[in-house]
Amino acid sequence: MTERIAVTGIGVISALGLSASENFKALMEGKTGIGDMQLLDSLHHDFPVAEVKLTDQQLADGLGVKYHNKLTRTALMAMWAAQEAWKDSQSISTEKVGLISATTVAGMRTSEKHYVDFQNNGGDSFFIDTHDAGDHAEKVADFLGIKAFITTISTACSSSANSVMLASRMLRAKKLDKVIAGGVDALSLFTLNGFNSLMILDKTNCRSFDETRAGLNLGEAAAFLVLERESDLTPESKVYAWVSGFANANDAYHQTASSPDGNGATLAMQNALKMAGLKPVDIDYINAHGTATMNNDLSEGLAIMRIFGENIPPVSSTKPFTGHTLAAAGAIEAVFVSMALREGVIYPNLNFKNQMPELSFKPQTELLHKPLKHVLSNSFGFGGNNSTLIFSRD
Repeated sequence: MTERIAVTGIGVISALGLSASENFKALMEGKTGIGDMQLLDSLHHDFPVAEVKLTDQQLADGLGVKYHNKLTRTALMAMWAAQEAWKDSQSISTEKVGLISATTVAGMRTSEKHYVDFQNNGGDSFFIDTHDAGDHAEKVADFLGIKAFITTISTACSSSANSVMLASRMLRAKKLDKVIAGGVDALSLFTLNGFNSLMILDKTNCRSFDETRAGLNLGEAAAFLVLERESDLTPESKVYAWVSGFANANDAYHQTASSPDGNGATLAMQNALKMAGLKPVDIDYINAHGTATMNNDLSEGLAIMRIFGENIPPVSSTKPFTGHTLAAAGAIEAVFVSMALREGVIYPNLNFKNQMPELSFKPQTELLHKPLKHVLSNSFGFGGNNSTLIFSRD
């Protein structure tokens, strides 16, 4: 029998709050983190975003580190959330502990501030070292003293879900004894302009699975989970949930769009259920990818119908709370699911009003208190990289 993997620590910083408990409180109260742009200096102030409510200097001060220009916002947020997860797990030793992090735009926010001056006037080139995806992971590892294994995953919006997958696989293979897995993305002009060019940003708050949906709202965040093998747990270990199933599938349909019939999403969910030894009827809640784009919600919705038929459990997307945080999304929602399982709650799908005629279900629109045993969480990325995680309680 394959050994179970436990979630023993969680950490998150997002527009909802500076800790897992603050994020959970906002979810319970139905308070979105999406609002007017405050910190990102963009011409497109008409797009609502979900920003972490601290400057880079304030993040550094909160971490107790000296701020300098090689500490990107991406690195600072990752350090914040990873430290919370590590402390929450009550871990002490860093031997045979790995860090698997994820990002999409990495240090782009710093690079875009300094590149033009560097190119035109021979300005300082310090930002080049902070630009690559692995920079933030190295800084988190140094901050926490992790040396055994460090890597970074970048598979668009499924990135941190894939971090959790790789961590689980390495633990089962006994390559590591503990893994901090998650991801981070900071808002940047590159991201905002890029999604605007794709015409999938909404100038009002997003409405996942709504017939009038007009696109996503971008967010920034970092989230991490500490994962351990069941055999290594102690009587004092705190277990939020078990990683019972996972799968990744690629439909290779388009650079940015999901296949219209949801083939990749269907395969990911099918294989995750198979690994967990579960039937669709066993799932108590689906935390959907639910970006509120025309393409994703239809594709994902049809895939859910193919898998669950007439027995679709409550479905909701938490992106109307946090915005779409790209590489951090899978880990944030894994943290949210872990808390949902522990507390027995299903989060509401904010802003929904109008049924999509193509779908046989509506998302859950009210906070629901209900004992949960198995929750499925989807994370789908550009290029058709589709990932599904299943978390369970005893």
